[in-house]
Amino acid sequence: MNTPKRYLVTSALPYANGLKHVGHLAGAYIPADIYVRYLRAQKRDVVFVCGSDEHGTAIPIQAKKEGTTPQAIIDKYHVAMKQDFEDLDISFDIYHRTSAPLHHETAQEFFTRLNDAGELEIKETEQYFDEEANSFLADRFIKGTCPNCKSDRAFGDQCENCGRTLSPDELINPVSTLSGKTPIKKKTSHWYLPLGKHEEFLREWILKEHKDDWRPTVVGQCKGWIDGGLKSRAVTRDLDWGVKVPLKDAEGKVLYVWFDAPIGYISATKQWSIDNDKDWKPYWEDKDTKLVHFVGKDNIVFHCIIFPIMLKLHGNILPDNVPANEFLNLEGDKMSTSRNWKLEMRDYINDFVKKENGGGQCVDMLHYYLTQIAPETKDSEFTWKGFQDAVNSELVSIFGNFINRTWVLMHKLCNGKVPPLHTDMLDENDKFLIAEIEKSKRVIEQLLEQYKFRDALFEVIELSRKGNQYMQKKEPWIVAKQLTTDPAAQKSIDNTMHLCLQLSANLAILINPFLPNTAKTMLYMMKVVEKMLDWENAGNIKLLSVGYSLREPKLLFRKIEDAEITEQVEKLKAGLKDSVIEIKTSAIPQSKPMIQFDDFAKLELKAGTITACEKVEKADKLLKLEVDLGHEKRTIVSGIALHYKPEEMIGKQVVVVTNLAPRKMKGIESQGMILTAEDSDGKLQLLKPENPVSPGSNVS
Repeated sequence: MNTPKRYLVTSALPYANGLKHVGHLAGAYIPADIYVRYLRAQKRDVVFVCGSDEHGTAIPIQAKKEGTTPQAIIDKYHVAMKQDFEDLDISFDIYHRTSAPLHHETAQEFFTRLNDAGELEIKETEQYFDEEANSFLADRFIKGTCPNCKSDRAFGDQCENCGRTLSPDELINPVSTLSGKTPIKKKTSHWYLPLGKHEEFLREWILKEHKDDWRPTVVGQCKGWIDGGLKSRAVTRDLDWGVKVPLKDAEGKVLYVWFDAPIGYISATKQWSIDNDKDWKPYWEDKDTKLVHFVGKDNIVFHCIIFPIMLKLHGNILPDNVPANEFLNLEGDKMSTSRNWKLEMRDYINDFVKKENGGGQCVDMLHYYLTQIAPETKDSEFTWKGFQDAVNSELVSIFGNFINRTWVLMHKLCNGKVPPLHTDMLDENDKFLIAEIEKSKRVIEQLLEQYKFRDALFEVIELSRKGNQYMQKKEPWIVAKQLTTDPAAQKSIDNTMHLCLQLSANLAILINPFLPNTAKTMLYMMKVVEKMLDWENAGNIKLLSVGYSLREPKLLFRKIEDAEITEQVEKLKAGLKDSVIEIKTSAIPQSKPMIQFDDFAKLELKAGTITACEKVEKADKLLKLEVDLGHEKRTIVSGIALHYKPEEMIGKQVVVVTNLAPRKMKGIESQGMILTAEDSDGKLQLLKPENPVSPGSNVS
């Protein structure tokens, strides 16, 4: 495989409507940063671009919530997100913004070229219109019931519960979020991108050319979209916030955010080229450029189907890979901004990074854990206990322990200098370690090239583990007791410490893409310049010169104490409780749409008696119930663990929805739902018969 002349790496543009959480960090930013740092160590020409996505309905929605203007919102959150990324050492070459004039010009030129070439079509359609607000409704201003999972947390573009991409017409019982009223349909004209015309190209490009080198989840999602039939997608919308459509007959219309946002990668590259006196065009037009998009799975369709069609029509290169990650959950539940169940990057920065001297240790500790649990092939979970175990049991006890032992013994047994290597006395343990150093470089390099960052990091830690095992076998502290009686003892110590020091130098190179602050600290201890971190030096056992004096050891990582973990878990729970109380006291109740008696009659409600109950492992809110329904017993998982203890539930009668489709929660199939009501304090109360009834009795 030929090495490309240059690389352009992008991370998904985050919406400038709020602070971002560690799930975003794990999904699109840390993986990209690892890859880019590796490419830089390889001395390859790489540009890493990102920026704030400042258009779309998310911005005016947030402005409405905060009682301010869309411009004030993007100015506030653009600065905040940019600072958070800097504090957590995400090494963008440029962090741009889509409100910049250069982006508006770039997006308008892009639209104009496609329109002039006849690649867009104009359609008159009926769209939802809020008569009370006198406004066409963008997708995010329409809420209803999801046709897929039947959740009432669905919007006109996506269901917040199951993640399915939607269109407003698919929603059941849609209502306007502006007025709470049922919208009407009204005619309007818009420009569309006919995706269906490009189905053959997509099948060839994705399902044949990239079926083996793209992640299966990415290819699978693309195949589902293509097989389902690609429909024309609106490029413009009726809205007063966004990039204006550059046509005289398009008053009051802007470019749809899905169309203008990915063009932000191009405008960011343009701005980078201006700032650095470079030519931006080869990065988007030369086929010797490798374009890689890092995104979450909710962005796959835009970066693998829609944007590539746009790029092809515009004459740009296509992405070589889109290594999309799955979602990161938090302590047994999905992260949710609305429910305040989240760990924002800013929270971690304030609670850990800014409390440390320099904060580099804590930045690297977060990078390490999020890479270790990276949701590369399936959803994964952040837990504070898992974070503590990863830091204490691996970074401190394995990697940090090896480096510290090496430096302490080197100062004690070798006068603080690199001892010589006596090649005539190399034993099997010495030769094994040398072979492992050379092999690890090849293995880690291959994994990084394949975007398997979790496995690559494991190999680095495994190499340090082998260093510990080697030192235990060689026992230089024991050999030192034989110096007066055994002439070969000093040579044995020299060989052991020489190889441990050369391994340490290699570990600095290999860990650098993952934990750059750790690598810098190791450089300081070795008294060497940053050039030693060039990837070509990995696998070499002659990195540190014999007789060279090294500095005193520094602890690379600190232990995470139990009290810190308890504090964070309690903080998370308190935030959820505060969120529930706020919703109860401040939200204006809105009735759901009227239903007919036949709709209600579809529900099967029965009385049940709880015969067994236990907590669901790694899920603070879930209880697993065994419910007696007379003729059968069912397992039901219910989110009431914050309100009831398992032992309190035994013998209680409840009302059960028995004809609800089964749903898996934390690997347990829940075969129904118990009904609860929420009191004014936010506590869930079980709904139950006034007097005991036989299990299985009908409720009507």
